Amino acid sequence: MRIAGAASAFPKYYYPQKFLLEQLQEYWGDRLDNPQLLARLHRNVTVEGRYLAIPTERYYDIKTWGQANDIWIKVAQELGEQALCRALNRAGISTKDLGALFFTTVTGIASPSIDALLINHMGLPENIRRTPIFGLGCVAGAAGIARAADYVQAYRKQAAALVSVELCSLTLQREDLSVANLISSGLFADGAAAAIVIGDEFTSEVPSSDSEPRGPEILATRSIFYPGTEEMMGWNISEKGFKIVLSTDVPNLIREKLGGDVDVFLADHGYRRSDLKTWVLHTGGPKILEASAAALGLNNGELNASWECLRKVGNLSSASVLVVLEDVMRNRRPELGTLGLLAAMGPGFCSELVLLRW
Repeated sequence: MRIAGAASAFPKYYYPQKFLLEQLQEYWGDRLDNPQLLARLHRNVTVEGRYLAIPTERYYDIKTWGQANDIWIKVAQELGEQALCRALNRAGISTKDLGALFFTTVTGIASPSIDALLINHMGLPENIRRTPIFGLGCVAGAAGIARAADYVQAYRKQAAALVSVELCSLTLQREDLSVANLISSGLFADGAAAAIVIGDEFTSEVPSSDSEPRGPEILATRSIFYPGTEEMMGWNISEKGFKIVLSTDVPNLIREKLGGDVDVFLADHGYRRSDLKTWVLHTGGPKILEASAAALGLNNGELNASWECLRKVGNLSSASVLVVLEDVMRNRRPELGTLGLLAAMGPGFCSELVLLRW
């Protein structure tokens, strides 16, 4: 089984970080006791600009969670379709080839879920198996790849699609002036991504000449849960929507756990960390990437693709690792036959690891 294609999609509204900082200072106004703290936190996240679901002036019109969620449903469907169409094209397969559709988000709610709306709007197969996933947050891009791999391992002649849409700007809480929310206001952004995973015996019904070079094989996956860490990351959900939970202990947990977990995973399949030549890691934020590099002993630019994604578009939650994957597949193609690791961590607290061979 292998990843046959990956693609991203973004809203049309892109703003430099400096402009967004000015808008947020105006948005919070006198509520900010220390505007310079907000400015310092925004500088520290190393983000140069971000896409937003709607123009900045329209955020003033959002008074309720319901209004924000209505916008989320509309934009999520649009971006989800764009990302999925691009990923299918890059994989060189048709919508008719899809046997399963996984959809992940942590920034909005819909029932029917967005995957159902995509099936209707795109004319996807009526017997497609759909799995909407909510709540995994940043780890969900890697988890979604793993679950799609589980599917095509059982149904080797089929293809599965993963679609991730995260519109983090629509979760911003105006009344929350906690450091966690101030950091989030400068770090998280909006976007979508999709990936196509195909089974070993898959053959497309509609051959395409537009497909890109062969994507990486998925050799193995692993899920790791850390008991008693549920308070580290997630949402406190109220009538006002999603309030960020973001503990300063997350980088410490990564330093403590990630390296050993990766080593055990690799050893179980006959490999060592030194065998890996490519790293596709969720962007997180500067402290997360620094902790990951320290835990894994990566000091020679191995995480450049993740740092570049963070700089250009911010943290896209579950979509980020897929955007990094897209960049590696299109612009940083590893040498054939070499090994790589796709990984992310998120609410639970947990890790998802995917061993790749390019």
